[in-house]
Amino acid sequence: MFNYTCLNPIANVGLDLLTDDYKKVDDLADAQAVLVRSAAMHDLELPEGLEAVARAGAGVNNIPLDKCAEKGIVVFNTPGANANGVKELVFAGMLLAARDVVGGINWCVSEAGNADIAKVAEKQKKNFAGTELSGKKLGVIGLGAIGIKVANAARHFGMEVYGYDPFISVNAAWSLSRDVKHINDLETIYKECDYITVHVPLMDSTKKMISAEAIAMMKPTTVVLNFARDLLVDEEAIVKALAEGKLRKYVSDFPNPTTVGQPGCIVSPHLGASTEESEDNCAVMAVKEIRDYMENGNINNSVNYPRCDMGVCQTTGRVAVLHKNAKGAIGSFTAILADAGVNIDNMSNKSKGDFAYTMMDVDATVSADVAAKLGALPEVFKVRVIK
Repeated sequence: MFNYTCLNPIANVGLDLLTDDYKKVDDLADAQAVLVRSAAMHDLELPEGLEAVARAGAGVNNIPLDKCAEKGIVVFNTPGANANGVKELVFAGMLLAARDVVGGINWCVSEAGNADIAKVAEKQKKNFAGTELSGKKLGVIGLGAIGIKVANAARHFGMEVYGYDPFISVNAAWSLSRDVKHINDLETIYKECDYITVHVPLMDSTKKMISAEAIAMMKPTTVVLNFARDLLVDEEAIVKALAEGKLRKYVSDFPNPTTVGQPGCIVSPHLGASTEESEDNCAVMAVKEIRDYMENGNINNSVNYPRCDMGVCQTTGRVAVLHKNAKGAIGSFTAILADAGVNIDNMSNKSKGDFAYTMMDVDATVSADVAAKLGALPEVFKVRVIK
């Protein structure tokens, strides 16, 4: 039996995938697994029995990743599960920036009750005129699950698309339309593109990557779109550029005092993944990740531990060790098992930065005593006897 808790509401279509082997508890202290969306976990006391955290979404800045890793807690996210919902909102943002649809709608509301509104509208509509997306250049920074969908869809709008991602994966490259121009430097995108949309994770290296210097390279007609994280953009510099007529629009899905209500800023209340389909997809993916880890020890889509998948155990036992990426660790594990008369039939060891994960299929059940010896090693964070 596995105990789990939800720190945010999680769609039932996902929770329904949990079997009778899973029991929902209200107290985090009693949980082995956590499902979360936006709840802040940095100040929470993480119990020793906690094994996994699954974020129903892509961003994980609300979760203390290193703290979890050092306690042997695997953190999962759900990349791509909400990609289509975000992609569609990006295009809504581009259209709202290209044509003053909101201004026109507000004008219509202000004329409610005017019997001659249709006639007056013909004179007023020129005040809300704009431009088309077709034929414009779109720069997509970051070609992950969302960026690829945006880039590919933009081609169907008749846009000329430039894509930038020095770390593009093989699978992503295969999914990218051959009509998208793969650009090797950001300056080309800053200087050439009419629309620039950013889809990279927030890290120290990407914080405020859309800087004052980057903005200075852009055309005064450029529209910048941010549906990834607000801190990727130097928003003070954006507001200044808009006020000076050096940018056309800034579209953001992250409301804050810097941008809300500022001229040229179109801000929505973090709606990117707020669709029924996205919430369902994220919930299903998060629950499947939790189940595969709790039941089989497999790690897929973790942000603090490496991917490691050995399928369903076909031997007598399976043990997993979460540990430091240190020399000699494997030898210590195998020596303890050998001393206990346990033979390793299959093994996988993967590392990610300072952290590593070793999974071993063995010909005998690993006893509590043997597990304790493994757990006592200085490089080990946690030992899980899965079978």
